[in-house]
Amino acid sequence: MGQCCSKGQCCSKGAEAAAAAKANAPIRGASASNADGQRPSSSCAAPGGGGGGGGGATKPASPTGGARASKPAAAAVGTVLGRPMEDVRATYTMGKELGRGQFGVTHLCTHRASGEKLACKTIAKRKLAGKEDVEDVRREVQIMHHLSGQPGVVCLRGAYEDRHGVHLVMELCAGGELFDRIIARGHYTERGAAALLRAIVQTVHTCHSMGVMHRDIKPENFLLLSRDEDAPLKATDFGLSVFFKEGEPLRDIVGSAYYIAPEVLRRRYGPEADIWSVGVMLYIFLAGVPPFWAENENGIFTAILRGKLDLSGEPWPHISPGAKDLVKKMLNSNPKERLTAFQVLNHPWIKEDGDAPDTPLDNVVLDRLKQFRAMNQFKKAALRIIAGCLSEEEITGLKEMFKNIDKDNSGTITLDELKQGLAKHGPKLSDSEMEQLMEAADADGNGLIDYDEFVTATVHMNKLDREEHLYTAFQYFDKDNSGYITKEELEHALKEQGLYDADKIKEVIADADSDNDGRIDYSEFVAMMRKGTAGAEPMNNKKRRDIVL
Repeated sequence: MGQCCSKGQCCSKGAEAAAAAKANAPIRGASASNADGQRPSSSCAAPGGGGGGGGGATKPASPTGGARASKPAAAAVGTVLGRPMEDVRATYTMGKELGRGQFGVTHLCTHRASGEKLACKTIAKRKLAGKEDVEDVRREVQIMHHLSGQPGVVCLRGAYEDRHGVHLVMELCAGGELFDRIIARGHYTERGAAALLRAIVQTVHTCHSMGVMHRDIKPENFLLLSRDEDAPLKATDFGLSVFFKEGEPLRDIVGSAYYIAPEVLRRRYGPEADIWSVGVMLYIFLAGVPPFWAENENGIFTAILRGKLDLSGEPWPHISPGAKDLVKKMLNSNPKERLTAFQVLNHPWIKEDGDAPDTPLDNVVLDRLKQFRAMNQFKKAALRIIAGCLSEEEITGLKEMFKNIDKDNSGTITLDELKQGLAKHGPKLSDSEMEQLMEAADADGNGLIDYDEFVTATVHMNKLDREEHLYTAFQYFDKDNSGYITKEELEHALKEQGLYDADKIKEVIADADSDNDGRIDYSEFVAMMRKGTAGAEPMNNKKRRDIVL
């Protein structure tokens, strides 16, 4: 193997690291010892390999040995998503196969109206062995809805169900697997490894701050959005992911063998296990082989539990002290002493000579509360209507976040609970700023945030891409169905919502009324709602007519 060099100098490890990791690939598909419990595979697809079915993780067997028998084939499965059946082919045309796994197949698909190329992962119902598998698919959809819109996560565009399967339509990651890009380049530096790690850990940080543990972090589950040199990385395959709650450890052994944390094998773990998995990835980036390996699965588990980390042999003498320090802190066998995602992002090596900001991104709840605080009363009222339109699967993640912050299970969040909840994943706020956020979310002014208020204030702005949600909100304000919202209608609606402020009503209308005719039509309403929302374009009248019809 070639030697890895210090930061900034060219290494010859890139292709070797990738090829070695591929050769030592985690378990793919069920084996005799782990056929039980494999979840649906990749949640996104890339031409030529990444996702879509070929790279699914398994539930490994117990580290003590005992193989379990495979489950029998499933009887007919009823509804999985718990809503009416819908033909995905009415909206999308299916193209070539991109990947295949035990539970399903991913195809290239094209949106009939727009021509946009996407990926459709189809999970066959006949392969779902029972209630546990059905619940796994349902949870995968809930988690993808919850994370949708986050920059480092593949975006779910829609979930459909028919008699034969569940179809998840998501953005197409056409750039392939992360390791394929490394192999193509042939070399990379410590600085390059740090940049990759930053992107991966920022995504893990986002997941954790939103109450989600991935549980299958590995290079195959990070795909490039396009073949462009600067294409963003996207986390995929949330088939093993769960919502977690602090103080309630998980106990089932899941993941891919080389990347499983020791506490997972001991059946008592939390989100720290994801950091271990990222630490294994960093070790592979730098050394070209996994830190713990053996000829078989049980041997790998034994090495992980033993926890002897080799940072002395080749190529480690040529690797910078900062990189080795971070590896040791991420692969600490004691999860209580292991770095959090937030701490990893603040480690000197990951920031050194890089363009990462000194302070990582604020946690997601904080970002959304700040965004909500800045809205005018009109937009807040409209968002409340939209929040009421969302399906249960779209807001399950917000419900879990609310329960995590509501420590006494009272059904409301106090100022102290909000402070504690926001402090877990980011920098502390001043008391005055915290009070401003509380006041913004507390619509009825009782000093507490109830569940409906929380959902309204934290629902992601990507829900504004849903035309039917926007039109429902517009109809709420347009009481006489004239196609316009007048000053009187707006005043009436804001009074109903408890958001009326006479001094600001003219300012609110002026902000939305782009043609200055004293009233707000649908296109003006959509433009106002999407103002400041990345990637959102105002709808034209034709699209509105399509909705009306």
